[in-house]
Amino acid sequence: MTELHFFLVNIKMNTFSQFLFLSLTFIWFISITAFAATTIHPDEKKALEDIAKSLGKKDWNFDIDPCSSKPNWVTPPIPKVLDNNVTCDCSVAGDNFCHVIWISLKGQNLQGTLPPALNKLRYLQMIDLARNNLNGTIPKEWGSLTNIRKLALLANRLTGPIPVEIANISHLQELELYNNHFSGNLPPELGHLTQIRTMRLSSNNFTGELPVTFAKLTTLIEFRIEDNQFSGKIPDYIQNWKSINKVMIQGSGLSGPIPSGISLLRNLNDLRISDLNGSEYAPLPQLNNLTLLSNLILRNCNINGTLPENLKTMKSLKILDLSFNNLSGTIPRTYADMKSVKYIFLTGNLLTGSVPAWKKNVSVDLSYNNLSISQGSRICQDENVNLFSTSWARNDIGTTSCLSFQCPKPSNSLYINCGGNQTRVNGKSYDGDSDSSGPAKFHASPTGNWTFSTTGIFIESGNLGENYSPQNISKLTMEDAELYTNARVSPISLTYYGFCLANGSYTVNLHFAEIMIPDDQSYGSLGRRIFDIYLQGKSVQKDFNIAKEAGGVGKKIIKQFNDVVVTSNTLEIRLYWAGKGTQSLPNKSVYGPLISAISVESSDSAPGSISAGAVIGIMVAATIIM
Repeated sequence: MTELHFFLVNIKMNTFSQFLFLSLTFIWFISITAFAATTIHPDEKKALEDIAKSLGKKDWNFDIDPCSSKPNWVTPPIPKVLDNNVTCDCSVAGDNFCHVIWISLKGQNLQGTLPPALNKLRYLQMIDLARNNLNGTIPKEWGSLTNIRKLALLANRLTGPIPVEIANISHLQELELYNNHFSGNLPPELGHLTQIRTMRLSSNNFTGELPVTFAKLTTLIEFRIEDNQFSGKIPDYIQNWKSINKVMIQGSGLSGPIPSGISLLRNLNDLRISDLNGSEYAPLPQLNNLTLLSNLILRNCNINGTLPENLKTMKSLKILDLSFNNLSGTIPRTYADMKSVKYIFLTGNLLTGSVPAWKKNVSVDLSYNNLSISQGSRICQDENVNLFSTSWARNDIGTTSCLSFQCPKPSNSLYINCGGNQTRVNGKSYDGDSDSSGPAKFHASPTGNWTFSTTGIFIESGNLGENYSPQNISKLTMEDAELYTNARVSPISLTYYGFCLANGSYTVNLHFAEIMIPDDQSYGSLGRRIFDIYLQGKSVQKDFNIAKEAGGVGKKIIKQFNDVVVTSNTLEIRLYWAGKGTQSLPNKSVYGPLISAISVESSDSAPGSISAGAVIGIMVAATIIM
C-alpha cells in the first residue's frame, strides 16, 4: 500500500511541475508579446513625413504605422523595375519602438530632391532611390548616417560633387551613383571607406585624377568609372585590389598604358578597359594568371605587339575584344580551340597571315586587318565570321576580298533607308536595308553598290546582346517619317561602304532620329546615346548626341558634310561607340551608333551647282560668240 501511495503522489508531483512550467512559459510569452515594440518612434515618423515632401512621395499613408508592413509602406516588388519598401527593426534592445532600417523606392519616377531629413533615421542601413527623376545634390547631412551599408542613387538627375562627408559613413559597402550628372573631383577621403565593396560612378561628369588614397580600397569587389572626364593615367595601385572581380574603365578620360600589375588580380572575372586617351603605345600585360576571366575587353587602348598565345588558360572566357589597337602578327591557332569563347573581336588591327577555322558557334570579327583571303574562299561563306575589308588603312574595293563583283557604270549618288524598307522620299529612291544584323557580320546589298558591317554585342543585355532591331517608342511627326521609323544600330562599330561611286567631291547627308529613348518624365528619358562619326577614315564629329542636337527625342537631325572626296570609287561612313553615354537607360541595349538613313550626292550634280563639264562648255560657247 505504501509503494502504491508513493507512486501516485509522484505522478501528481510530475504533472504539477509540467503544468507549472507550461504556465510560466505562457505567461512569459504573453508578457513579451504585450510589451514588444510594434510602432515607429514618433521622431522617425516625423522624419518620414519630411522625407516624403522632399522626394515628392505622395502615396505614403501616415494614418497607418510606417512599420506595419501594410500598403503603401510595403508593396510586392516588380523585379528590376519597381520596389516600394520601408522596413523596420522592432527588436532593438532596451527600446520600446520600431526603427526604420531600410528604404527602397526604386523605379517610381519621383520628381523631388534628396531629403536632408534622412539623417534623422539613426538606425538606417540601406537607402535605394534608383531609377527616379530626382534632382539637386547629395545633402552633407547624410554623412552622419554611419550605419548605412548601401547608398544607391543611380539613374536620376543629380548634380554637384560628392560631399566629403560621405566618407564618414564608416560602414558603407555599396556606393552606386552612376547615370547622373555628378561633377568635380572625387574626394580623397573616400579612400578611407575601409569596408567598401562596390563603387559604381559611371556616366557622370567627374574630373581630375583618381585619388592616391584609393590605393587603400583593398576590399573592393567592383569598380566602374565609365563615361566620365577623368584625367591622368590608370593608376598602378589598382594592383592592390586583390579581391576585385570587376573593373570597368571605358571612355573614362584616363590615359594608358594599362598597368602591368593588373596581372596580379587573380580574382578578376570581368575586365573592360577601352578608349584610353594619349598616344603612348605598350604591349598587352601578362594575362595568363587571370584564369577566372569571363569578359576580357581591352578595346582602343593603344596596344601594340602580337596576340598572346596563352589565353587558352582562361577556361571561362566568353568574350574576347582586342579591337581597334595596333596588334600585328598572326592569329594564334589556339584561339580557334578555346572551348568557352562565344565572341572574338579583333577588328581594326594590323594582323596578317591566314584565318583559322573557327567553330560554328563562335562569332568572330576580323574586319579591317591585313589578313590573307582569296576570293571564293570557304571562310567567306561563314556567316559568323566578319572579314569585311581585310585592310582598314585604305578605302579600296580591291581589298575587300570576300566581295567579288564588277562595278557597272560609276554612280553619282547613293540613298539607303537604314534598317527600313525601300521607299521614295522627295523624288529619291532609297534602297531597303532590312537584312538582319549580328555581332560580327557584313552584308552586301542586292544592288551590289553598298554594304554594311556591324561589330559587337550589347554586353549588359540579358539575352547577351544580340538584339539589333531597335524598338521605336517615339511618335514621329515629320513629313518623311518613313526614313526614321526604323534604324540600324550596333553596340560598337557600324560601317557603311558605298562602292562604284564616280571619283570626285560629294555631299554626304546622315539622317538621325532617336527612337529608343522615351519623351516623358520617366527615368528612361534620362538615357544619353553618344557616339563618334568618321568619313573616309577621318573623324568629323566626336561625342555626337542625336537627341541633344535634334532638340529632343523623336525629332530628326540631318548632319551634312560637304566636299567629301571619293577616290578608288569608294566611300566609307563609320559610326563608333567610344564608351560614352549611358548603357542601361531605358534598358541595357540602348547605346552605341544608330542611323536612320544615308543620302550621298556628287557635289557636281547637287541642286544649284554647275558641273565642271558645263563650265567648260559655257566657256567654249562664250569664246565662239566673242
